[in-house]
Amino acid sequence: MNDFTIVLRSLRARWFSTLTTIVTVAVAVALIVVLLTLRNSGKASFERGAGDMHLLVSGEASSTVAVLNNVFYANPPRRPLPWSRFEQLQAQAPWEYAIPTAIGDSFRAFPVVATTPEFFSAFKPAPGETWRFAEGAAFTNDFEIVLGSAVARRTGLKVGDTIYLTHGWSKASQGATTQGDADRAGVTHDDDDEASAGPGGTHVHREFGYKVVGVLEPTLTSHDRALFSSLQSSWLMHAQDRREADAKGEVAQSTPADLIDDDKKITAALLRLISRDASDTPANLPQVFDQLRRDGTLTVASPSQEIKNLFEIIDQVNRVFLAIAIVVLVSSAISIMLALYNSMEQRRRQIAVLRVLGASQGRIFNLTLVECAVIGLFGAVLGIILAYVGAGMASGVLRQRFGLIIEPSIAPTVIVILLAVTTVLAMLAGLVPAIMAYRTSVARNLRPVA
Repeated sequence: MNDFTIVLRSLRARWFSTLTTIVTVAVAVALIVVLLTLRNSGKASFERGAGDMHLLVSGEASSTVAVLNNVFYANPPRRPLPWSRFEQLQAQAPWEYAIPTAIGDSFRAFPVVATTPEFFSAFKPAPGETWRFAEGAAFTNDFEIVLGSAVARRTGLKVGDTIYLTHGWSKASQGATTQGDADRAGVTHDDDDEASAGPGGTHVHREFGYKVVGVLEPTLTSHDRALFSSLQSSWLMHAQDRREADAKGEVAQSTPADLIDDDKKITAALLRLISRDASDTPANLPQVFDQLRRDGTLTVASPSQEIKNLFEIIDQVNRVFLAIAIVVLVSSAISIMLALYNSMEQRRRQIAVLRVLGASQGRIFNLTLVECAVIGLFGAVLGIILAYVGAGMASGVLRQRFGLIIEPSIAPTVIVILLAVTTVLAMLAGLVPAIMAYRTSVARNLRPVA
């Protein structure tokens, strides 16, 4: 019988204590791995999702909120800007592009981004990457719409379908319907309030049907869970609501001639300066940033800087959780020591028998340490497995909430180091029980039991 077999039989003999200790080690290791995994991959995903813009201008209360709402679609923006202010922005600097966006409507809880065709031709969803279409093409006319890859996958929509948008963001999954769904549900265009309302009383724009003209390839950014249409389409749709409210009844379908200045609003402007070497930090960026920030009606954000600031805050919280995980890991080592220490009284006779059969004191000492190492190693392996399951669940929540694609991953060297540290820590915890086993008296513990 080899030493490893002896250790495994000893562990099975105390299976409940062994399993409890392994789970304690696993929880600590899992927490450490999850923190390291999500911190690194989450930051990379946020940086990727900001695209290649230099600045984001909006009317939001803070620059961080502006980036989260207008780039990652966390919530609908609350403070729109007049179109006239965007026209002024266009003339204030040598922009490579200045792209307006208006966010406020939704389709089945997915945000709808009203913008211009330049959004697909000039803006890059991720640095160095351009938009690619799995089906169809970008919109060229009003009331045409493009689907992000996640929207197409979740809804089953395809090019040629017609959809109706919901005013505001509904959390329900039936925020709008396709033409076929509307017919099956008996929804009409009459003045029936129930028929024209979405979930929770949100208004569905049944006067305007949007035709799907394109489906995007996955970008692994928040844009995958958005829909994109022309800016004028959004203005016309909301002008219809204004005109009906003024007339206190139905009116003819709105046309561009019906638009007034108050209808023409945006929620953000995506800006990129002209740069000779396509640098992400052109020389005039600080000057332009300060110039725009002097206008108290604007909130100016550098998405890359806001993401950096956000993760500096998150890192402070991560350090607290990491410290807690380390404390739990040390506590699990103490648990290993106590479990073996408390079992040593019942195992003295077993150790004495092994000594009689030829096992030296040194071998007994090593067997005890190996037993601790096995507990630590099994706990670390189980913890890594639990970590990847937990990180996968967390990444699913982030994908649903922010559209961030986070692939749980950690460097193999870190895994090896973590396994080694956990095993060594468990062996250190086993020194006291190992010394007790080493000093066990053969003569005293082989006396007949009274």
